[in-house]
Amino acid sequence: MTNQEKIALIEETLEIEGATINENTVLSEIAEYDSMAKLTLIVLCDEEFSKKLTGEHIRGFNTVKDILDFMG
Repeated sequence: MTNQEKIALIEETLEIEGATINENTVLSEIAEYDSMAKLTLIVLCDEEFSKKLTGEHIRGFNTVKDILDFMG
């Protein structure tokens, strides 16, 4: 899966318009990146990438690229 495809999944998860974010987007600047979005992101990583995302991981994320790197 390409980074663009992963970004599209993140946009869908955050329920934001497509082509709104990129690898350099700062997560704190995304209004939709709230606690509910983080929970949904945990499910996404588990179901799509078989990765266990923890609160510690999430606290370490600053940009969309950090999420992409975690996804692998």
